Amino acid sequence: MATIHVSAERQVGAPAELVYGYLADLREHHPRFLPPAFSGFTVESGGAGAGSVVRFDVTAGGRTRSYRMAVSEPEPGRVLRETDTGSSLVTTFTVSPEGDTSRVRIETTWQGAGGVSGFFERMFAPPAMRKLYLDELARLDSYARSNAGRPGGSSPGGSSPGGSSPGGSSPGGDSPGGSS
Repeated sequence: MATIHVSAERQVGAPAELVYGYLADLREHHPRFLPPAFSGFTVESGGAGAGSVVRFDVTAGGRTRSYRMAVSEPEPGRVLRETDTGSSLVTTFTVSPEGDTSRVRIETTWQGAGGVSGFFERMFAPPAMRKLYLDELARLDSYARSNAGRPGGSSPGGSSPGGSSPGGSSPGGDSPGGSS
């Protein structure tokens, strides 16, 4: 089994503090910019950054996979991490200031399957997940730009941030979009 790594990043047209707040606010903000591939997003506990637990489904490659993610903040205000409680999958959101804007990076790693299924997982899962992340980042950019100037738009609900991302298991591995 090999570690599989997927990442995507882009500039987001709002200050880093605001963007991180949107990512970390799992009740009011983060669900609003998730791509359609995410469904059933539910906050199990918490709802604002570290200590939160969320559940959701991700459909990719014709397969739907359920996730239960525990949220931590290794660097509050900059790095938000979601760890799937049922697999090796870990997704990290990193927000870096760039003047009046920010750069957001989504990275996911998991232990891939071995053998032939692992070969296909390494070939197809990373491009599919990268496309999903680029969509989420574009939606985040649009959401942040449209909410940054509104009253209350500069202070996302919750005292600290939190997010959501895909993770999962395929036969022998933890491939996103794998079989449930």
